[in-house]
Amino acid sequence: QVQLVESGGGLVQAGGSLRLSCAASGQTFSNYTMGWFRQAPGKEREFVGGISWSSGNTYYADSVKGRFTISRDNAKNTVYLQMNSLKPEDTAVYYCAARGSYVINVRSSAYDYWGQGTQVTVSS
Repeated sequence: QVQLVESGGGLVQAGGSLRLSCAASGQTFSNYTMGWFRQAPGKEREFVGGISWSSGNTYYADSVKGRFTISRDNAKNTVYLQMNSLKPEDTAVYYCAARGSYVINVRSSAYDYWGQGTQVTVSS
């Protein structure tokens, strides 16, 4: 059974940094892509970025491009979301998700497995 467990959320001041982790288990993920999504109160879940587990290719939403970086550690089966220059509008619950495909998809419905989410709060 696939399990995704996020960690690393918290409270940070605007301009600060956080690194989220997503530990994956229960599957061989070499054929998967991993996505990061976020959902703020009263808003729809939105795509933040994704990484192809095999190639390491990444893709980001325009709103985070240049500030956020996704990476993976194959040995640890863990994907990271490094968030720099955080803004109050980045405040949300952040989720990692897994999709059984080489292709990164921006739609949440394309992902098969989800973590429980971790709260990120950026104060102004």
